[in-house]
Amino acid sequence: MPSSTATSTKKSASGDSKKQDYDLIDKLELFILRAPLGKKRFWSSQATFPERNSLLVKITSGDLVGWGEAGQYGPPEPVATCISHVLAPRIIGKRVQPTRIWEDLYAFSRDFGQRGTYIEAISGIDIALWDLLGKRLKTPVCELLGGAFRKRVKVYATGCYYRHDSTDPSTIDVKQSAEAAAAEAKAFAECGFKAVKMKVGLLSVKEDLARVAAVRKAIGPHIALMVDSNHAYSASNAARMARDLEAMDIRWFEEPVVPEDLQGYRRVRAATTVPIAGGECSFTRYGFRDMFCSPNGSAVDIAQPDIAACGGLSEFIKICALASSFGVTVIPHVWGSGVGLAAGLHAVSTLPLAPYTAKPSYLENEPVIEFDRNPNPLRDEILKDHKWELGEDGAIGVPLDKPGLGIEVDEDAVRRFHVPLMSKSHVTSKSHVEKKLNGYHGTK
Repeated sequence: MPSSTATSTKKSASGDSKKQDYDLIDKLELFILRAPLGKKRFWSSQATFPERNSLLVKITSGDLVGWGEAGQYGPPEPVATCISHVLAPRIIGKRVQPTRIWEDLYAFSRDFGQRGTYIEAISGIDIALWDLLGKRLKTPVCELLGGAFRKRVKVYATGCYYRHDSTDPSTIDVKQSAEAAAAEAKAFAECGFKAVKMKVGLLSVKEDLARVAAVRKAIGPHIALMVDSNHAYSASNAARMARDLEAMDIRWFEEPVVPEDLQGYRRVRAATTVPIAGGECSFTRYGFRDMFCSPNGSAVDIAQPDIAACGGLSEFIKICALASSFGVTVIPHVWGSGVGLAAGLHAVSTLPLAPYTAKPSYLENEPVIEFDRNPNPLRDEILKDHKWELGEDGAIGVPLDKPGLGIEVDEDAVRRFHVPLMSKSHVTSKSHVEKKLNGYHGTK
């Protein structure tokens, strides 16, 4: 059984049950997913990843279903609880109108949920509603969003984490880590990727610069290279790191400082010629407004909203409009399952060249998307008859064979990874804490 279910029984004006309308929301179900990685665990600057997890949202209207995703940025249980106990009851029986429902839910939760768990929850609902609306209208989501500029979206490979099967990061062999990252990046280039993003921040600045240098040497000068610290540095250390990265032709430096420190972002950006990226931990158009708008200029050159966290497809459209008015490039963050990746591809297919040129230029004005290459059964094993394949053009196809998001979720596969949301008494003990800490993966 799914983690939670909300249902509706519709009645006529006289109070008698009647046949359900095809455009009203009948039921919402949640699926908490966890896929242990075993020996394939890896590290970012913030935490280890012993598993991949997410939360899928399934919304039913008549004989149609829509799928959304949320709950990737930590334990999915809080997001599932928010939807199940607070938000789902408010949408049952409503018409399938994604933007209107988004505004209703945000207005309801504004006083206590302007960011974080509530916005993630709204994101998952919103994506599922767009998928459902597309199926009801027999139209791909990208067409509902205004029309696609492209059927294939250029990607870059995200990888080169700290491959370290231990719960103790102090035991990392720096030389071995640099060699492993270099070999992994070289393999990406040989597979046809035109750009690679690697992790920094878990080691010292000096040690991580050695890792970056090893990767740059391995892939050569013609493959683009980006770095992501997951907000590991103070503004001064990030500026020092950025200045040394300039010599290695780094295309962007992602999350150099903590997301709350927008002034720190601006300090780093002013200190380097390396473009600064961020925004995966920002929420709604209002969070991105604060990122873009300041007498000292934007905090970032590249905004990275995650559609499964920032507010869904409805809010992504608004964030992109805001970014374009400030001359900020949008390259969405993508981390979760095949559902989130499909939503991202549909969204990016609708973005114009920014700025327009007669000939698009990769990583300069042509919209691209992140393609996570870390082990993830939730990305690769829960869709029916669909594989994410990189073409010779360095792109992957937008799922367009079916309406909505263009994918069919394999519910048998989903149930293999499903962990029910259990109600527990409000008792915390040492054993409970240890169990939670051993299973929590942290941030990207």
